[in-house]
Amino acid sequence: MLFNSITFAVFLPVVFLLYWFVFNKNLKWQNLFVAIASYVFYGWWDWRFLSLILFSTLVDFSIGRALEKEEVPSKRKMLLWSSLIINLGLLGVFKYYNFFLGSLYDVIPGLKATLGFNTLQIILPVGISFYTFQTLSYTIDVYRKQLKPTRDFISFAAFVSFFPQLVAGPIERASNLLPQFSKKREFNYALAVDGLRQILWGLFKKIVIADNCAEYANMIFNHSGEYNGSTLFLGAVFFAFQIYGDFSGYSDIAIGTARLFGFNLMQNFAFPYFSRDIAEFWRRWHISLSTWFRDYLYIPLGGSRGGTAKKVRNTFIIFVVSGFWHGANWTFIIWGFLNALYFLPLLLSGKNRTHLGIVAENRTLPNLKEFFQIGLTFFLTVIAWIFFRAENLSHAFNYLKSMFSSSLFSFPSVFPRMIISLVLFFIIVEWNGRNNEYAIERLGFNRKRVFRWSFYFLISILIFLFDGKEQAFIYFQF
Repeated sequence: MLFNSITFAVFLPVVFLLYWFVFNKNLKWQNLFVAIASYVFYGWWDWRFLSLILFSTLVDFSIGRALEKEEVPSKRKMLLWSSLIINLGLLGVFKYYNFFLGSLYDVIPGLKATLGFNTLQIILPVGISFYTFQTLSYTIDVYRKQLKPTRDFISFAAFVSFFPQLVAGPIERASNLLPQFSKKREFNYALAVDGLRQILWGLFKKIVIADNCAEYANMIFNHSGEYNGSTLFLGAVFFAFQIYGDFSGYSDIAIGTARLFGFNLMQNFAFPYFSRDIAEFWRRWHISLSTWFRDYLYIPLGGSRGGTAKKVRNTFIIFVVSGFWHGANWTFIIWGFLNALYFLPLLLSGKNRTHLGIVAENRTLPNLKEFFQIGLTFFLTVIAWIFFRAENLSHAFNYLKSMFSSSLFSFPSVFPRMIISLVLFFIIVEWNGRNNEYAIERLGFNRKRVFRWSFYFLISILIFLFDGKEQAFIYFQF
C-alpha cells in the first residue's frame, strides 16, 4: 500500500478511529490491532510474503527468549549466529543469489555448464532489507545484554511489522520502539497535529518535488546519449532532488503517521544537502541506516581505533557494504566506494568530525566559505548519484564522459522553469527550517494563525496542481 494512494487515504483514518475509539481500553488488544493493521498494509502489496515477516518475527522472538535463559558464552554465540544466518540467509536468497551467481558465471566462463545452477525467477519482497535489520538489531542487543528480551509476542510482532515504517524505515532500534508498545498511550492532540504537519510536508516532498523531478531525470538518464553535457548535469541534479524528496518524504510521512498513533520514531534525514563535507552529509542522510552500520559493523570492526591502515579498511568496508545493502548491482558498490574515497581525506586529516553543528546557525545566509563548502559537497554527491541511478557501470561511465565535455558549459536543452522554480522554493523552505527536525515543524509559530494556515493551504494547492506521474518509492526496491 502506497502512502500517496487513495487506498492509504481510506486505510489511515479507519485504522486511526478504531485504534483510539475501539481498542484504546486494553493495551494488548491495541497492540494486536496494530499488528493486524500492519499485516493488512503489507499484504495489500503481496500477501504471500507475510509469511516471511511472521517467520523472522518468530525466529528472533524465540532466540531472544533463549538468550535470556542461556549463560554459556559458546551457546549464546551459537544462538546469535543462528539469527544472523537465518535472517541474512533469507535476504541473500531473495536479494543477492542471482547477483552472485551471475557475477561468478561472468568471471569463470563455462562454469554455468558445470554447476548447472540457474538464476531464480523471484521478486524481491518489499522492505525485506529494512525489517531484517530491525529484527537483527534486537537479537544483537539482547546478545550484548544491552536490551532485556520481551516476553510479549504481540508487542514484538507489532514492533517488527509496525506499518508506518515497515517497508522503507526508519530502521528503528528495539531499544527505542519496542518499549513504546509496553506503555499505555493517550491521545495527544499536539503530537497528532505535529504528525499531520509532517505528513503534509512529506507528501509535498514526494508528490511535488520527487515525482516531478523523476519525470525529467528518467527522460534524461534513459536517453542520455541524446543530450549535451549541461543537460546531463541537470538530469543528475534532478535525480538528486528526486531521491531526496522521495526518501525523506517517505520518512516524514512515516514519522508523522506514527505520531498520530502516539509513537515517536527517530529522525532519518537532517537536511543533508546543506552539509559542508561528506562526513557531515553521512551524519545527515538516512541516519537510521548509517547509525545501524556504525553500531553493528563499524565499531565491532574496530571503528576509528588502531592504525591508519585499519581505519581506512574499516571506512571502505562500511561504505561498500552500505552500497551493497542498497542493491545487488556493481553500480551500488561503486557508489559506496566513491563515497569512501570522498571520506578518506577527511579521515586521514582528522577533520571528519569538524562540522557537527547546524550550518549558519542563527544567521539568514551562509558565509562565502560555507556556501563554497555546501556547493562542493553537493556537486560530489551528484556525481556519486549518477552511479546510483545508472542502469549499469557502462551507462554510468558513458554518462560522465558525455557530461564532462565542452557542452557542459552550454545551455541545457531541457530546462523546465516551473519545476526548477518549485525546487528553489523547496530549498528556501528547507533552509529556513534547518534548525528543526523537519522543515515546517516550527513554521509560523511566532506569527498569526492565518499565516500558518495560509502556508498549509498553499502546500495543499501545490500538491493538487503539481501531482506528477505517480512514481513508486525508490527505496521500495531495497
